[in-house]
Amino acid sequence: MRILPTKMNLNTLKESKLLELSSHFVGGNHVEFVSNRQFPVMEPRSGRKLATWHYATAEQVDLVVKTAKQAQKTWAGSTWMKRNEVLKKTAELLKTHCDDIAYWECLSNGKPISEAKADVLSCVDTFNFYSGIAHDLLGHHIPLDPSRYAYTRRLPIGVVAAIGAWNYPIQTCTWKTAPALACGNSIIYKPSPLSPVTALILGEILKTSGLPDGVFNVIQGDAETAQHLIQHRDVAKVSFTGSIPTGKKIMAACAERNIKPVTMELGGKSALIVFEDADVDSGVACAMMANFYSQGQVCSNASKVLVHKSVLKEFTEKLVEKTKELKIGDPLKAETQVGAHISEEHRARVEGYINGAINEGATKICGGDRIQVPGLDNGYYLSPCILTDITPNMTVYKEEIFGAVLLIIPFDTEEEAVRIANDTDMGLAAGLVTKDLAKSYRISEQLNAGNVYVNTFNDVSPLVPFGGIGESGFGRENGVAVLEHYTQLKSVFVNTGTCPNPF
Repeated sequence: MRILPTKMNLNTLKESKLLELSSHFVGGNHVEFVSNRQFPVMEPRSGRKLATWHYATAEQVDLVVKTAKQAQKTWAGSTWMKRNEVLKKTAELLKTHCDDIAYWECLSNGKPISEAKADVLSCVDTFNFYSGIAHDLLGHHIPLDPSRYAYTRRLPIGVVAAIGAWNYPIQTCTWKTAPALACGNSIIYKPSPLSPVTALILGEILKTSGLPDGVFNVIQGDAETAQHLIQHRDVAKVSFTGSIPTGKKIMAACAERNIKPVTMELGGKSALIVFEDADVDSGVACAMMANFYSQGQVCSNASKVLVHKSVLKEFTEKLVEKTKELKIGDPLKAETQVGAHISEEHRARVEGYINGAINEGATKICGGDRIQVPGLDNGYYLSPCILTDITPNMTVYKEEIFGAVLLIIPFDTEEEAVRIANDTDMGLAAGLVTKDLAKSYRISEQLNAGNVYVNTFNDVSPLVPFGGIGESGFGRENGVAVLEHYTQLKSVFVNTGTCPNPF
């Protein structure tokens, strides 16, 4: 392991040669492991290579786990005031350096800079929320009889292995890191190789905030690295955000060597229902938020937009008009609303869904075209697409697209809308647009989803649990509920009298 002498300067992040620092952050240092396993760090907006980094090998993973295990003991013994201080300071630094962090998020992910800034500010809220969570880590006192009682304690779980998704790099890292640290755990975070940069910045911020070295670590890796990490005997907990097939492999790998709890935040095939009494303009806004934000690369997106036939014509006309007005371009420009896809491979995958749907009988009424952005000719741009004439046998109806492809599906009755919305094994999200409060309650109860949105979509808050049911996974991110996933419960029985002899 080579420790890099250059320390990241938070005050000159945008100007610094950040990508030359290192691939990893271990034990409070930017480090480079000697490895022949390399990968390119790409810039989606231009298609150019930013750097060449290295995956961690099995032996290097062992070293990082050892570092995290040793550091966790010290952190677990810290007072709640110390944890509060570190997490609060982290929130302050994230806010102070928001623009520069967003710059790197945009550069390595391709999303518009306005969205990247919003993501960083959401991380500020998350660290602030978990800095004051100590009062929710309390146990219970249970009287049993005059001479016997029991009490419970919530204890840190140990070393947490967290594997993040490429679509929300800094936010996914924060959602896993903040509660894990608040509960007294150490964490080893493996970002996606497609967006690996900003987790390293968070490591520097946590160190500057006073987090002991080794409590937060970042390693770069592929599936081989991840498998060794999650199967390590000293890793006590795994949290994963990503695709359903990968999630199933991780669950199997975790059970293969030593049983450990896992949190799975997986994909979805969600629906948004626009009822006949809806404000059509609000329905259009919800549909666009549910499909075109972050180039449609959002796990909870509602590609199936179900529209009551009585408002179908007005809704479709307004949706197409608003979609054509979207500004597609350089993600670093403030006016850009649609940026670049994460990779050329992923753009081609989304195009494959569009072309496949057309071959199966769907009609393209808007978008789905490659866009040439001046000066960024090799960037991965694709205009948001709207398809009609969708049938249940089509691949786009059944599978998660993970791109800006919106399917308009007409319906007549509530029962039909609910049936179509629930016609999937996944259950991450669902939404409805209506002015009828009673209807909103009634339909929300019938939708099989972990998150339901009424007159909004993809709303998120660190105060509210987020997660899915069915094939979309289990466990939760955010809220007080997540504390159950980063702690273990100990029950203690106490007898103040003489131990009874049953013999």
